[in-house]
Amino acid sequence: MKIDLMSRYPVTQRSSIISERVKVSDSDRKIAQRFDKEYFDGPRRLGMGGYSYNPKFFKPVVEDMIHHYGLTNESSILDIGCAKGFMLYDFKSFLPGCSIAGLDISKYCLENSMESVKPFLIHGSCDNLPYADNTFDLVISIATIHNLDINGVKKSLKEIMRVTKKNAFIKVNAYKNQDEFKNLNDWNLVAKTILHENNWISIFHETGYTEDYYWFDTS
Repeated sequence: MKIDLMSRYPVTQRSSIISERVKVSDSDRKIAQRFDKEYFDGPRRLGMGGYSYNPKFFKPVVEDMIHHYGLTNESSILDIGCAKGFMLYDFKSFLPGCSIAGLDISKYCLENSMESVKPFLIHGSCDNLPYADNTFDLVISIATIHNLDINGVKKSLKEIMRVTKKNAFIKVNAYKNQDEFKNLNDWNLVAKTILHENNWISIFHETGYTEDYYWFDTS
């Protein structure tokens, strides 16, 4: 089901940043795609521009997810593309007894993650999840699986369905028209798969992904 579970995430003013990113060279894009210090804590034109914890970002989102999915202290939650573990930290602040797990491709992020959640985070890729079938009550992947090519995207969707026993929520790059497509390309330095909304729906059907989703766009 299409549902915006990130409606309370603060909106980034992207216009000035995009004007810088269109000047980024191919070598700079390759630096960003390493997902190391330059991407997370380097200049904004190369990525996040400094990625540190602030409760205003994920705490409202986590609160909405808890209510929407009916999560409790007995629930198990996986964050694919967990970065430094901020979202999992917020889940624990609301539900101290819940079980958490996080996976990320960035060794830099994992090494610099929040200390309280670091023991629950591992290095890995979303197209090959090292978890047993039907392990988690909720699997989350925000702006992550589209960083793989189309075959990796399909594998990731199947993996998400394999490891969840109840619910999942993903957010991926999608566009409705050519202006949106251009804006996404100008904005995103690391995505390998940017698709029309209808193409995403087709891939959901093809891979058997039946859970929740929403689009990442530049509006």
